[in-house]
Amino acid sequence: MAIRTRNVVTALAGLALAGAAITLIPHADAATTSFRRGPDPSAASIRAANGPFAIAKTTVARQAGFGGGDIYAPTDTSRGTFGAVAIAPGFTATRSSLAWLAPRIASQGFVVFNIDTLTTSDQPAQRGRELLAALDFLTGSSTARAKIDRTRLAVMGHSMGGGGTLEAAKARPSLKAAVPLTPWDLTKNFATVKVPTMIIGAQSDTIAPPSRFSDQFFASLPAATNKGYLELAGASHFAPNIPNPTIASTSIAWLKRFVDGDTRFEQFLCPGPSSNGISEYQTNCPHKA
Repeated sequence: MAIRTRNVVTALAGLALAGAAITLIPHADAATTSFRRGPDPSAASIRAANGPFAIAKTTVARQAGFGGGDIYAPTDTSRGTFGAVAIAPGFTATRSSLAWLAPRIASQGFVVFNIDTLTTSDQPAQRGRELLAALDFLTGSSTARAKIDRTRLAVMGHSMGGGGTLEAAKARPSLKAAVPLTPWDLTKNFATVKVPTMIIGAQSDTIAPPSRFSDQFFASLPAATNKGYLELAGASHFAPNIPNPTIASTSIAWLKRFVDGDTRFEQFLCPGPSSNGISEYQTNCPHKA
């Protein structure tokens, strides 16, 4: 299937391969600070089910601001602290719907909190508040807090959790990245968002059709904000609920680039992933620090 193109930058090239050197400490990278974690990435390594870091899982009981969840954290503390990511499920769903994705991201060098919402019918704005409450718990009270750099935090979510991801990014501009997955929200204007945001939509989504949701969300994001949109060819609204290497690798590349400031991952975003299985890809390359 041909990739549908519009403005910004369209990806037609394949993924480049990189080497295998390991950098163990943060260092200056161009005009920004890079917190490199793990070996040099390749097209295969960011699509792998298991990354270079061994991880441990801790379960958190229901809290006042969110419904509890599972924390996945690297066991290796010799390389300094890690960025952290909170993930929220969609309408009627629980954290089990994204249980495949959270450890996959964590194994690439992040502390990941896969949460339940207070009720499965919580709306996007509430889910956004729950994502932020989960990050506050993660950095302030959790057993993983010593492993986290609290200045490098991100949010993700599916469906209404994706809408909540956009709401959280709007509410907390200090976040380093946001990745909404087939997002749903009645709010369509996110013109004040400054957080680097990668939206992943699905071409055959009948619950949150791209023309009414993802496309409008992406168009509303400011041109000055680092932003991207990937549309999965022929995929349904529930594509993020089963293992999907394209969703995982794009999310990992975006989080690495903006949470860690690791420009080694820019190659996977500009020009972007290969055309196989993707109906549309846009991003405002080159990305700013």
